[in-house]
Amino acid sequence: MKNDIQVDVEVEYLEAQSRDSEYVFAYHIRIRNEGEQAVQLLTRKWLITDADGNKTEVQGAGVIGEQPVIQPQGEHQYSSFSVLKTPVGCMQGSYQMKADDGSLFEADIPMFTLAVRKLLQ
Repeated sequence: MKNDIQVDVEVEYLEAQSRDSEYVFAYHIRIRNEGEQAVQLLTRKWLITDADGNKTEVQGAGVIGEQPVIQPQGEHQYSSFSVLKTPVGCMQGSYQMKADDGSLFEADIPMFTLAVRKLLQ
């Protein structure tokens, strides 16, 4: 089941919302269910690491107040944000999912980079 869930992420630096030592990044998530059963996203777990090695763990129910059901071959999209104290960092995590048959499993969110674009050029 876990391998049937594909998570894609796009990141955007929000310069207008950022200030000294507060770098705001939006991330846009697309979760695709490539399996044969509907699944419900129950919880999320994030590990956020800044360039100084400071780690923040975030856990909670659903995503942006929802616990979506994703039909077979369907997808769910949402956007959220993260604030770092450094201009570069990364995020990774997992979603706890429940399949139609009642089984629970973790779907990995691959690590992605948060970076102020001008630093990378």
